[in-house]
Amino acid sequence: MNIEDLNKQIRQCHKCRLSETRKNAICGEGNLNAKIMLIAQAPGENEDREGKMFIGPSGKVLDELLKLSGIDRNDLYMTNLVKCMLPKYRKPKQDEIDVCSSYLDKEIELINPEVLVPLGRYATDYIFEKYSLPIPSKQEFHLIYGKLFWANNVKIMPLQHPAAALYNPGIKDEMVKSYHKLKILSNNCKWFPTCPMRRFYERGKLDRRWIELYCKGDWESCIRYQMEERGEFHPDWMLPDGSLDKRLIG
Repeated sequence: MNIEDLNKQIRQCHKCRLSETRKNAICGEGNLNAKIMLIAQAPGENEDREGKMFIGPSGKVLDELLKLSGIDRNDLYMTNLVKCMLPKYRKPKQDEIDVCSSYLDKEIELINPEVLVPLGRYATDYIFEKYSLPIPSKQEFHLIYGKLFWANNVKIMPLQHPAAALYNPGIKDEMVKSYHKLKILSNNCKWFPTCPMRRFYERGKLDRRWIELYCKGDWESCIRYQMEERGEFHPDWMLPDGSLDKRLIG
């Protein structure tokens, strides 16, 4: 199956009650070779009417966040956990997620992105469960936004849904900071070609997790990177989190 075949199935889907109230089942869109896939919860009224993703109020917020981050929409692939509009913007029901998530699973398989970016609670819950990551409590959930995870050979970075800024403008500055990480994840660390971490990994002394989370992930948070940028000495056996492991040079 290719993406065109999958999208045809999505458009013609009548597997759950949402098909009775929608105008359009919304397919994913964007770069089929994207490194990063954004996964929202479900389309809104504007998207349902026009058959396109993120063209309503939350889409305007997303465009602003991407622009501030230096990211072009065309560099991403965007899709939804649930492909049809939820009546009166209610929360998705579990049986709707169970039925519709098979389409998302197939999209992930076909696009094969390096980074999955679930937006908001429901998309994050699904992706965390799919990749066997512990789901945080409601009280602690906000702590995972903008944090990078590595599970089953995929990087996962949850972000708040753009709609959150519409309901609570006070969080906009924090969202700008977390969305900035999309730009960081778009490129490897500039020091990676000469970094001792690469050498240790290629020699089998360093777990791949360190490379994916820092060198090819959130390198801006790497202590080695920060010290290198400031011109400060740091030993070869310093790990990206700042801890020391002299076994690396043994």
